[in-house]
Amino acid sequence: MSDATATGAARHRVEIRYCTQCRWLLRAAWMAQELLTSFEDEIGELSLQPGTGGVFEVLADGALVWSRKAEGRFPDIAELKQRVRDHVAPERSLGHADRKPGA
Repeated sequence: MSDATATGAARHRVEIRYCTQCRWLLRAAWMAQELLTSFEDEIGELSLQPGTGGVFEVLADGALVWSRKAEGRFPDIAELKQRVRDHVAPERSLGHADRKPGA
C-alpha cells in the first residue's frame, strides 16, 4: 500500500488467497493474524480473498511471495514471515524465527 504513516513510513498491502472448497479459511486467518502481529507497523492492509481450485497464495504489494501450487506445500509460519519481511521490511530481524546464517 502506498499510504504513509504519521512517521512517513510506507505501509504495505498483503493478500492471502485461499480455497473455500478445501476449507482453508482457518489456516488463512491464522496466518493473517501472525503476519499482522509481526508486522503491525509495516502492514497497512491485509485481505483474505476466497477462491477455488486449491489456491493458497500470499502476495505483498502485488508480488507473489508464496504459492502452495508452486512450492508443493504450505509454508510454516516462520518461513512465511521471512518471505513477507524480505518484501516489506528487509532490514528488520525476526529474532529467533529468522534464518540461520548460511542457511
